Amino acid sequence: MIEWLFIPAAYLIGSISSAIIVCRLMGLPDPREQGSGNPGATNVLRIGGKKAAAITLLGDLLKGLLPVYAANVVGGSVDVLALTGLAAFFGHLYPVFFGFQGGKGVATSVGVMLGFSWLLGFSAMGTWILVYKAGKISSLAALIASILSPIYAWFIVGDMAIVMASGVMTVVLLWRHKSNIQRLIKGEEG
Repeated sequence: MIEWLFIPAAYLIGSISSAIIVCRLMGLPDPREQGSGNPGATNVLRIGGKKAAAITLLGDLLKGLLPVYAANVVGGSVDVLALTGLAAFFGHLYPVFFGFQGGKGVATSVGVMLGFSWLLGFSAMGTWILVYKAGKISSLAALIASILSPIYAWFIVGDMAIVMASGVMTVVLLWRHKSNIQRLIKGEEG
């Protein structure tokens, strides 16, 4: 029964905004008020440079990975792992500590997938890298990696709860990137 406590704990961990904390600690502007207004690694890169962005990216990835990994270590059921991952992901999108204004969720979703399966997470990261190297458009790379993630989950993990959790994250990521998708269609995303 204690395994179910990982779900609310994951939401709270996901609610810790790496972008906002990194920007505050490094004396940078609030990412919600600068650049794209998105508290994520890409916007931190714009307003604070590579070091700040790398720290933000790592923080966002870890807050997806660590709760799922911890639930797995204590023997949580696959349903608990899937829900723990989704809770961390939604915590990042709608953080209780930061007025429910979160990032788009790409790095946190990759962290969740790493928690589900190292091979699943690395497959998503590999897809992002390949697509980015080919087109140099981060949002396109993230969208394609996200779209392929439930397919990877089906073949790599094979459990329906993990496939569904990956699918939910994909749908939400597509919705959160709707402005990027519109710019991609118009050829304005760079």
